[in-house]
Amino acid sequence: MTLETLIAEPWADYGLIDCGHGRKLERYGRYRFIRPEPQAMWAPASDDWDAHGEFVPGSDEDGGGRWEFAKPIPREGWPLGWDDVRFTAHCTPFRHLGFFPDMSPVWSWMRDQVSDLPHPAIMNLFGYTGVGTLAMAARGGEMVHVDASKKSVEAGRRNATLSGLADRPVRWIIDDAAKFTAREVRRGRRYDGILLDPPKYGRGPEGEVWKLEEGLPGLIGDCSKLLDAESRFCFLTVYAVRMSALAIGELMRQAMAGLPGKVEAGELAVREERRGLLLPTAIWARWSR
Repeated sequence: MTLETLIAEPWADYGLIDCGHGRKLERYGRYRFIRPEPQAMWAPASDDWDAHGEFVPGSDEDGGGRWEFAKPIPREGWPLGWDDVRFTAHCTPFRHLGFFPDMSPVWSWMRDQVSDLPHPAIMNLFGYTGVGTLAMAARGGEMVHVDASKKSVEAGRRNATLSGLADRPVRWIIDDAAKFTAREVRRGRRYDGILLDPPKYGRGPEGEVWKLEEGLPGLIGDCSKLLDAESRFCFLTVYAVRMSALAIGELMRQAMAGLPGKVEAGELAVREERRGLLLPTAIWARWSR
């Protein structure tokens, strides 16, 4: 299996300005932030980083961390956009800012896979604040958005309103992704595409425990049962684990063995603006017809 890198290029409302020595400097609209980045092992282009805030990680024992702000920012968040989707960015306690910019090439790729379908049925598992959901809904997708966090689903609804997409056919579902997918299999549902972005560890709304290494094979297997020979894609991203893209690629290949098409795998990366170097962020595997 040949590995491919999907690269998030800078756009008007986001850019990786600089990175190095275990940190990265990014712009989110008019605001700039510094966050930890263990994979940035090289030296930065400049030592002079002017930022509005920085996330300072906790110790290995304590975990977590905190934001420290040098300049005022809107604590309730501020609007950003990607293509025809609008959403709110804000500094979360989990060090990110309410969306994942490295997913932008995935959103574009998914749109291409179903561009000839007027109303493709697509499910977004672990959908978070819904930017991927809205990227597809904006192009006519009939979406099922699933996340265990009520707060995240509510943020997705607000982003839909901000994007002028509140009237689009999106089912906003607060549920355990694995349990919901298994029920969809029993219901005999089918989808044209599935996007899943599972965490390493998480809990469902009723205390269900999710561990990636244990739960992913069964979840991918259930996803394959919701696809058929006319379906277009299944895209999986995996973050923050000691796992190879080849491993999840072979898992995807086994699960999709009964479907026509191809399986590919690789890494996600963001291109730095100052030097053009690539900062790796995640691994991925996908099936497409």
